[in-house]
Amino acid sequence: MRRDVFQAIADPTRRAIISLIAIHAMTPNAIAENFNTTRQAISKHLRILTECELVKQEQQGREIYYSLQLEKMKEIDQWLAQYRALWETRFNQLDEVLNKLKNK
Repeated sequence: MRRDVFQAIADPTRRAIISLIAIHAMTPNAIAENFNTTRQAISKHLRILTECELVKQEQQGREIYYSLQLEKMKEIDQWLAQYRALWETRFNQLDEVLNKLKNK
């Protein structure tokens, strides 16, 4: 089953993994040390993130390192941008109303 980035980031554990590997590439064992769950559960989350192309694997010797694919995060940002613009407009309108009330 092909998942999209929004399904991947819907899970809090996967969002936490993204935060961890955004700083630097990590092995599955190093990632698992940050969670109160099994190594197998972390591997499943990493597999989903890899399928969605949010993370990439890189073999270094006998270890596999996972790192964040920043390009794929742009898809999320572009989707959010439309709502960001809407929120900013509404906040500006609210500011205007509050200023009018304050001046009365």
